[in-house]
Amino acid sequence: MSDDESDSGSASSSSSGPSAADEPVQPQKKQRTSKSVPPPLEIAPTADAAKATIQNQANSSSIVGNKSKNESNKLIIILDQARLETIKNRRGNYELLNCDDHRDLCKKKLKKDPKEFRPDICHQELLALLDSPLNKSGHLQVYIRTSQNVLIELHPSVRIPRTYKRFAGLMVQLLHKMKIKASENGTTLMKVIKNPMSQHLPVGVHVYGMSCQGTLYSPLGLAKALVPLDPNAGETVCFVIGAMAAGHVTVEDHPYIEKMISISEYPLSGAAAINRILGAIEHQWGIV
Repeated sequence: MSDDESDSGSASSSSSGPSAADEPVQPQKKQRTSKSVPPPLEIAPTADAAKATIQNQANSSSIVGNKSKNESNKLIIILDQARLETIKNRRGNYELLNCDDHRDLCKKKLKKDPKEFRPDICHQELLALLDSPLNKSGHLQVYIRTSQNVLIELHPSVRIPRTYKRFAGLMVQLLHKMKIKASENGTTLMKVIKNPMSQHLPVGVHVYGMSCQGTLYSPLGLAKALVPLDPNAGETVCFVIGAMAAGHVTVEDHPYIEKMISISEYPLSGAAAINRILGAIEHQWGIV
């Protein structure tokens, strides 16, 4: 009993009143500290939610001429000089010309270097663009200009096949039928549009060409210097990115280019350059 009395006596001497020994203070302190824990990070929207957002934007936008009001809020990407050409094989079927399956044909009949025929580069770049959070949030518009000067417009909700073989079949169908529609609701996912490219760009757009010989920017520096801070500011920016195995984007092919820029001291593949550019813009616009 002497030990209990000494403990109770020390507790009563340290507390302000006789009831302090009956009500412990430690649990109250733990509850107060638990309230100061910061909330968890927001979870990125799912693919279904992103599609619903894009569909709502498309339905709510009012068309003015060939442009919608929401198009000014999108970043425009042009994949230039993509090698998308069809050829008939011995069985009478059309295939997408490529360096792996038609090497002898490129050398003997076309008399060109087979290394130039790389449609897989366009495939890789399209996957990088359409898989990006910028596209799934409805802030990206993609065009393709082939080496034969064929212009292709892509809908933001289009899903490019993951394998090259299926992608090649889709491109052959597009180049022959001029249009690809969704089987569910009839939405035009891909279509061939008329030249020139300048008539499909919004008024006041700022166009920049990507080349390793251009002015060097870091990805974040490029986003701060050339892209508006607010995606809804009404100022549109367009980047022309090469989709060819060799060569550069030139002002002669795109006279509306204001400046040639680069985002690395080293030569990068088109998909790597796209990931760096879109990542910096997503960071600036707060797209997770």
